[in-house]
Amino acid sequence: MFWFQTDLEAPRGRVIAIDTTAPQRANWKELIPQSEDALKGVGTIGGKFVASYLKDARSVVRLFALDGQPAGEISLPGIGSAGGFGGKRRDTETFYSFTSFTVPGRVYRYDFTTGTSTLWREPKVDFLPDDYETRQVFYRSKDGTRVPMFITRRKGLRPDGQNPTLLYGYGGFDISITPAFSVPNLAWLERGGVYAVANIRGGGEYGEPWHEAGMKAHKQNVFDDFIAAAEWLCGRGPGKARPGAEATPGGSAAGKYDPPERYTSPKRLAISGGSNGGLLVGACETQRPDLFGACLPAVGVMDMLRFNKFTIGWAWESDYGSPENPEQFRALAAYSPLHHIRKGVCYPPTLITTADHDDRVVPAHSFKFAATMQAAQSCAHPVLIRIETRAGHGAGKPTTKLIEEAADKLAFLEQVLRMK
Repeated sequence: MFWFQTDLEAPRGRVIAIDTTAPQRANWKELIPQSEDALKGVGTIGGKFVASYLKDARSVVRLFALDGQPAGEISLPGIGSAGGFGGKRRDTETFYSFTSFTVPGRVYRYDFTTGTSTLWREPKVDFLPDDYETRQVFYRSKDGTRVPMFITRRKGLRPDGQNPTLLYGYGGFDISITPAFSVPNLAWLERGGVYAVANIRGGGEYGEPWHEAGMKAHKQNVFDDFIAAAEWLCGRGPGKARPGAEATPGGSAAGKYDPPERYTSPKRLAISGGSNGGLLVGACETQRPDLFGACLPAVGVMDMLRFNKFTIGWAWESDYGSPENPEQFRALAAYSPLHHIRKGVCYPPTLITTADHDDRVVPAHSFKFAATMQAAQSCAHPVLIRIETRAGHGAGKPTTKLIEEAADKLAFLEQVLRMK
């Protein structure tokens, strides 16, 4: 008997059993059916299935007997991301890591006999996580889709409309943005900033339907979701739905909305993202220049009409579509950041970052975006580009370069957002 995790007829994932002596499809047996949450991994440890799910972009770990019957959960320390859960079927313990926006990667031991977790190892960081808190809200996007967002802040901070706020997003390629620990973000929090992460469409937070709702002709949904997150943080609701727009169906995305809270204002709101997230920032900045006080597009795909002509760009047609296809060309041209920069517009203070040896998103994207925006800028807001030398798309960048880049970004935000 073999067990398989599959998304066949289950876009959020399920577990089936196949008898290898009678492997015909008619003999397959479903053990763990698809749920409202996205199934990310399954193992067999302690005589049970250990199934890791994403529930509204946060980790949940459920236990099932080998016949598929529910057998409880592994209780996690809070809102965060968990991984690991390796071992053999007869082991009585397993180990897993847990991290969040304020907690570095801790390792826990789970005892299947007692059903309890104990802290095994943790790094030492000069930071007081108990001084901060993370909450999750659900806001309404332009077409009515319910979108989750994490907000991390110092305890006791009031949403009075004056807090410098950094909003991050990605929204593509079936990549789920889950809670993660970042030292630069700690520096931001310690300076009084609010850090928000919007789990917009295009990612994998709710399985393949969530991904498909942000692909190709539906890519504008990604930008609408991010703009709606910014509006929510400024105490506003979304605009009117586009004609013919339909909310993305499915799963945990259905439910109540949280009313907007005025954490910040457009002059004190910054947005950031890298790679596909750099495209996100560039598109939102050109569509809603009035909504942001600072923009940090990193190694972004800015020329959507020629992206497929350089290095690995052709591989992104699976998510973006092809400029060679007339119908998909029209969809790409409708939001391509480079082609929507307009003369006479006052764009927010912008710090574009790239590297001279980026062979994934070639730096020409950032060069052209920076030059065109500098030429079109109608006010005194700075439009700067930071070009790292002897570096690429980001992976493997030395610690010294990471520190220098983070320091430059934080100093830029400190200046343009008028932080004390």
